[in-house]
Amino acid sequence: MRNRHPNPELRRAEWRNLCGEWEFGFDFGNSLYTGYREVNITNFKWTFLHLEKNFTQKINVPFSPESKLSGLEYKDFINACWYRKIIDVSDRRGKRVILHFEAAFHTSHLFVNGKFVGNHRGGYTPFEFDISDFLTDDKNEIILHCSGDSRNCTQPSGKQSPDYQPNGCYYDRNSGIWGPVWMEYVPETYIKNVKYTADFANNLVRITLSVCGISKGEIAIRSFYKNEPTGNCNYRYDGQGEVVCELKLSDMHLWEVEKGGIYDAEIVLKTDNGKDEISSYFGLRKLQLDEKGLKINGKRIFQRLVLDQGYYPDGLYTAPDDSCFKNDIKLSKAMGFNGARLHQKVFDRTFLYEADIAGYICWGEYPSWGFDVSRDDALAYFLPEWVEAVERDYNHPCIIGWCPMNENNDVCGRHQNETFVRQIYLTTKKLDKTRPVIDASGWFHVNCDIYDIHDYSQGEEFVNRFSEFEEGDVYDSNELQKEYAYKGQPYFLSEYGGLKYPDDNSGWGYNKEKINSEEDFISRLLLIQKTIYNNPKISAACYTQLYDVQHERNGLYYYDRKPKFSIDNIKRINGIISAKSKYEEL
Repeated sequence: MRNRHPNPELRRAEWRNLCGEWEFGFDFGNSLYTGYREVNITNFKWTFLHLEKNFTQKINVPFSPESKLSGLEYKDFINACWYRKIIDVSDRRGKRVILHFEAAFHTSHLFVNGKFVGNHRGGYTPFEFDISDFLTDDKNEIILHCSGDSRNCTQPSGKQSPDYQPNGCYYDRNSGIWGPVWMEYVPETYIKNVKYTADFANNLVRITLSVCGISKGEIAIRSFYKNEPTGNCNYRYDGQGEVVCELKLSDMHLWEVEKGGIYDAEIVLKTDNGKDEISSYFGLRKLQLDEKGLKINGKRIFQRLVLDQGYYPDGLYTAPDDSCFKNDIKLSKAMGFNGARLHQKVFDRTFLYEADIAGYICWGEYPSWGFDVSRDDALAYFLPEWVEAVERDYNHPCIIGWCPMNENNDVCGRHQNETFVRQIYLTTKKLDKTRPVIDASGWFHVNCDIYDIHDYSQGEEFVNRFSEFEEGDVYDSNELQKEYAYKGQPYFLSEYGGLKYPDDNSGWGYNKEKINSEEDFISRLLLIQKTIYNNPKISAACYTQLYDVQHERNGLYYYDRKPKFSIDNIKRINGIISAKSKYEEL
């Protein structure tokens, strides 16, 4: 069950898990606008009129209706759907009620007791509403309408198939709610968000608190490392919505790759109308980038990454329970990887928490597939969703880079909108000055701090491409695109391998030549990893992929996470490239 607090960075004692059974109805005609009528055009207020026939089924939230765990497993296209739940808030004791949705695809409209509350656009980031003024002290009706279409080129949809059947690199769709739903009680003035930024020169962490409410008050912050106090500070809140606090640390413990290391934090905001108490955490690590690659805390780190699609056999986008996140990280580390590209999806916050604990490095991405990157108005659609993702995950020490887009391609003969790509890069750098950014992974770059490519060649073809580079040059799979030529950045082989096994007539993979046995697989992988090790220009590499997904058979584990090979053998082979972290000696 998904019983853990969905936001590890901002935990309150008074919260309620709303996952479980909801009433549900398909809305194949996407008839939201026939479901309510205008009652005051001047103030743009709406009253919702719903019919009981909208809710003819039950669904297990937070699983999408396409998934087995939802109880429906409906695999055809779902243009829109309705959700309804009755909640009791008689115990709120005058506090405000915040309703949270961690993720719902793609456009959501919320109604409480028949009144329109608000809407959200974007299928991968959380949204919340203060529903206090819409509630009664008795039973309350919550209705959410979700609409989305993986064939709509203004809605980034990642690996959701635009065709009826999953095929190639596309998998089952995920409509409606697919992230936890929860509710919490807060005072009139409360902390909405917390942002941590390390100041290593002054041995402190700068904490920016976003506050809702105008009541003035006092803020008290305490930090701990392994239960030992490390600092405290007190600040006035002047009712202006934001306060920046500097927490001096008695001991600065750095977050380390494969070791982790996080501080716990307690933050209290006390005003005349109540006290808001939250539990939080943060990690401190310093990123540096030069022509050879990335340093973490001054140490050269070779990124031995694996591609993680974030799919689960019975839950699709949604893990059956919280233990799955820790287990996937454990499986990856067992085979010798120190991190992952979290691919074409914004991963659950609990996954990132487990990565923070484990010292597991990650690249934060956005599910850009399905989006028309050639549009003149592309920025208006894509940018708000991407900004929400960056702001949500800014604090996680495990995330060591951002990659908003993947494999931008021509659309109906139109090339990517370079202004759009450049602006996404520049905005990301503005939001986060601490991490490197790759604009669009794999193919056509416009602005990027790290130059990455995707290459699924194997055998001698791979050796010929990557055994060595001439001075000042690298292998570029898009070498004919001279306007995107390599400009001396660190070089990242961000997708490679893709070896299909078992290599039978079913499923899909990148093999050009049939793999006949496990020994054949191991020898091919060994050749690839040795080639990467022998090329000092390659500063990071990401193998495709950790586990099979549905018809895609190029995982090191099966879809159910059972190993295909000896885990020790894969770890031994990956150990060849682990020595590349010692770049100072190479």
